[in-house]
Amino acid sequence: MRNPIRIVDINDANGHVVEAAWLAAAEPVHRQLRPHLPDNYADKMRRVFADGARMCAAVRGERVVGVAVHRVHENTVDGVQMYVDDLVSDETERSQGIGRALLDHLQRLAREAGCAKFNLDSGTQRQQAHKFYFREGMVVTSFHFAKPL
Repeated sequence: MRNPIRIVDINDANGHVVEAAWLAAAEPVHRQLRPHLPDNYADKMRRVFADGARMCAAVRGERVVGVAVHRVHENTVDGVQMYVDDLVSDETERSQGIGRALLDHLQRLAREAGCAKFNLDSGTQRQQAHKFYFREGMVVTSFHFAKPL
């Protein structure tokens, strides 16, 4: 029997890293989604955390198998919402319940925070991820436009 998946919160509500070893262990999985992250990953993530982001890792045994970066904020469209910056399962562990475990954890946190909506963006090239999000009851509600500056 495989070890169960458990979710570890990497930082606290104030953005302070409380699980530095798990942050370091999360880097290779996080880079599967975001290969452009700078060499000094921990410093980059601390800056992201200082701006309100939280991070959790899906762990099986002593190995990180998934990562999520999320934040709760309020805007004029959805009111209080959770926005998921990053959600990634280790490419060698896909379709093993990791994404669902992360989504369940994040949605529980969102409900506890009084969020009215749970949002994320997904690159147009990530068709397998889109299939997963649709299976999990998510719908496409808008287009996201961007322009490099």
